[in-house]
Amino acid sequence: MAMLLREALGDSLRRVRTQQGRTLREVSTNARVSLGYLSEVERGQKEASSELLASICDALDVEIADLLLDVGTAMRPEAADADGMALAGESGLGSPKVVIPSPDAHRTTALAAA
Repeated sequence: MAMLLREALGDSLRRVRTQQGRTLREVSTNARVSLGYLSEVERGQKEASSELLASICDALDVEIADLLLDVGTAMRPEAADADGMALAGESGLGSPKVVIPSPDAHRTTALAAA
């Protein structure tokens, strides 16, 4: 069975949170969502609204667009990048891992391109 969107979103949110070394309680407080509900979203058991996703992304200091790019990659692990190299997850070594850049990375890239 194919991965569901809510599962991929939950996986990406959990990966970002744990990479930041933050607890469910801390993020749920900052996002103004109950700890139990955030846990269910991360486990792919609840479908988060766009407003809730925006709030969680704000609490994690991650752009929602970057989260969605990560989710898209996770849902299509067999895809290859522009150089023909396999994306994370192609190796079969577990869940796909895509590093979500910090918001500052976008600003730096945009300034360099100008």
